[in-house]
Amino acid sequence: MSTQQFSQERLMKVLLAPQISEKATYVAEKNEQVIFRVVTDATKPEIKAAVEMMFKVSVDSVQVTNVKGKVKRAGRFSGRRNNWKKAYVCLASGQEINFAPSEQG
Repeated sequence: MSTQQFSQERLMKVLLAPQISEKATYVAEKNEQVIFRVVTDATKPEIKAAVEMMFKVSVDSVQVTNVKGKVKRAGRFSGRRNNWKKAYVCLASGQEINFAPSEQG
C-alpha cells in the first residue's frame, strides 16, 4: 500500500544495517521489535515501506531515535564520530525477521 509512493531505489538505500547488540536482542524478544541503522534523513513512512518491501513482513509502527556521535581522542587530537539514526520497527504479531542465513540447499 505505502510502497508505491516511494521510489524503489530510495527504499533500497534507507536501511543500512540491523543493529545487533544485547539491548537489541532483548528488545526483539520482549516487544517483537527489530532495530535498524537507517540513513539520517529517513522518515517513519519510508522506513516502514522499506522494511515491508525488503523482508515481506507487515509493520505496525516505527519509533526513531537520533544517536549522537561519541567524542574520541587519539593522543592530543580529539574528534567526533558521525551522528546516526536508529529505528525501532514494531512488527505485527506472529511476524519475525530472521537475519541468520537459511540452511536451504
